[in-house]
Amino acid sequence: MKMYVAGQWLDKAQTIEVRNSYDNSLIDTVPRADATDVERALQSAERGAKAMARLTSFERWKILHTAAEKMAACVEELGTLISKEEGKILAEGRAEALRAVDTMMESAEEAKRVHGETVALDGAAHGRGKFGVTIRVPCGVVVAISPFNFPLNLVCHKVGPALAGGNAVVLKPATDTPLSALRLTEILLEAGLPPEGLNTLTGSGGEIGDLLVADRRVRKITFTGSRDVGERICKTAGIKRVTMELGSNSPVVVMPDAELDKVATAVAATGYANAGQVCISTQRVLTAGKVYGDFLDALRPKVAALKVGNQLDPAVHVGPMIREKEAIRVDEWVRDAVASGARLVTGGRRQGALYEPTIVADVKPEMRISCDELFGPAVAVTPFNDIDEAIALANDTNYGLAAGIFTENLEWAWKFAREVQSGNLHINWGPQWRADRMPYGGLKESGFGKEGPAYAINEMTELKMVVFHLSS
Repeated sequence: MKMYVAGQWLDKAQTIEVRNSYDNSLIDTVPRADATDVERALQSAERGAKAMARLTSFERWKILHTAAEKMAACVEELGTLISKEEGKILAEGRAEALRAVDTMMESAEEAKRVHGETVALDGAAHGRGKFGVTIRVPCGVVVAISPFNFPLNLVCHKVGPALAGGNAVVLKPATDTPLSALRLTEILLEAGLPPEGLNTLTGSGGEIGDLLVADRRVRKITFTGSRDVGERICKTAGIKRVTMELGSNSPVVVMPDAELDKVATAVAATGYANAGQVCISTQRVLTAGKVYGDFLDALRPKVAALKVGNQLDPAVHVGPMIREKEAIRVDEWVRDAVASGARLVTGGRRQGALYEPTIVADVKPEMRISCDELFGPAVAVTPFNDIDEAIALANDTNYGLAAGIFTENLEWAWKFAREVQSGNLHINWGPQWRADRMPYGGLKESGFGKEGPAYAINEMTELKMVVFHLSS
């Protein structure tokens, strides 16, 4: 596929191969953008920002609504493309495509709701004869940098609200999974988006990322990815508005009154979807000592039953990781934990980029499989004595994106919600759950700012205060 820069679809002599991580087969190639392409894209985005700002809310709604309808008409195509380039199973690819439709439709609706409010200035001691109103205006040029693990829906979470707010976007999709973003670009243009309202650059973040985020013409950056890359962006960006959706090592707390079969079902669903490559995957299962053995007995057969293989085979539950080197890394972390005294309950085998769904028990909090972000198909199980220790263990991390608890005790549930340092909290389900319209974002080093179209638009618009000084 070609990339889209300054209103044109471009090929280049230097290309990047997009490969299926299951069998390493070539899916397509995309151009490798360089500094010249970045400059062309930013010049185009400046012009595009003026064109987007001239559109009415209704016109932005119509473009995004039409795009969502076009996406809905080709869900099977989009879902299959996601599965091929990312490695998630077909059911998950289709589910992501359907969610992306909803995200774009929500963005369309929110385009009509970009508004300010009146401010009661006469409430100030010197406010007689003053009338105040706030208005929201576009930021201008938004740089959107998206990850590989949700190559369509997370692009929609950035591009949809940015366009709804009247901005122009320079999109840099993940190097491993650029095809879904390019297909979305085609759809938006077909839906009537101004030709320079969106530029989509394909290339290495290491080669063009700093150029994009450091440029003074960029007013807003929205990034989803690793904590380390997020920190680099923040240091490079300078004085800009920034939304960071970074990593996590999400905990689940299993209290002694929990229904263990329900917990096991939830952990099997939320710990291994997309081969564990979800920033809110269940990673740490903190389990009350009274039910520790019974919980492992309930969880083991559910995880062992997950079939691993070709993501395009409808019978497969877990596909390959994005690259073989990531599966090698997960295997090393599991082996390190076992060598340090943890116990392998099931799984722990690798074949190429495939890694078996794995349970590691008796994990100490300082082990890397617990204290760092694994981002793979394994969960670490650790015992605790009471709710205070469980909360302390849950909070013993630099991250704070999502957490869950299983209990029928209202006081325990509320204590967990109040005291666990996480942006998303789930009672009687795992942390890997998201409705695309809810405010979504983390605490601590999991980032700042919120996604969800209604909330993202506030991040992607500027608030102006207007004061009328009236004579009477």
